[in-house]
Amino acid sequence: MHIEPYGTGSTAYLAIHGWAGSHRTFRHLAPHLPADAALYSVDLPGYGLSLRPVAWTLDSVADALVDTINLVSNAPITLIGYCGGGNLAMMAARRAPERVARLVLIDPFAYMPLYFKVFTWGEFGRRAYYSTFANPLGRYFTNAALRGKRTANSNLTQSFESVDHEFVLDVLRAFRAVPHWDSFSDLTLPVDLAHGDRSFAAIKKSVAIWKAVWPHAQVHPLAGAGHNPLIEAAEQVAAIAFGIPATHGSKTLADTPRDTVARRALSL
Repeated sequence: MHIEPYGTGSTAYLAIHGWAGSHRTFRHLAPHLPADAALYSVDLPGYGLSLRPVAWTLDSVADALVDTINLVSNAPITLIGYCGGGNLAMMAARRAPERVARLVLIDPFAYMPLYFKVFTWGEFGRRAYYSTFANPLGRYFTNAALRGKRTANSNLTQSFESVDHEFVLDVLRAFRAVPHWDSFSDLTLPVDLAHGDRSFAAIKKSVAIWKAVWPHAQVHPLAGAGHNPLIEAAEQVAAIAFGIPATHGSKTLADTPRDTVARRALSL
């Protein structure tokens, strides 16, 4: 996998993008990187500058991430996963728990919502995907329809402008195989869950599910952000990921009782 380094410090962070991203997904964190830190942002197989594999599977990508962890750091590392990259971070942590010190999960899904699942339904789903993401007019209207889930300067469909749509659709189909959230309950490492306070209901429900899976996790709503917090709330995300002060700060639900969070998940 291609690895884009930001910073040269000894404290290592590995950043994993989501479904239609690339290593550039995390470029807005670079100005907030502490002097003693290095952020390694990957292009997942087939994305950006990484070669496409013969078959894209969650297991093969998680294995490749473990190899990347061993390549960039001798010490345990913090994994930062955005959207579907959060699921891959969890899978890598389960494979090599001794190599992962902490998880920072940004707008992580606990399940595939129907509005993504529909794109995986055979030829009907393929046509729906192409109408929504491969067509410039479809991207425009989709982004406009999602204005309540983003800030005015954020474009939720921009990352689809220059992708191989057949490949990206295959990756989405692969994400149907994400393990059930209960299978990650044995992870005891520190976890930070950050989500845009204007993000999708499925994200807020997912964060509540992950909080129920990991009662020790810290939950951080990102003020004013939608589903693109790495652009819309980069300083807040950096404060959580790197442990530095943020001008705007972030709330925390870390002390919310587990059963309360679980009930909230079921009500969303």
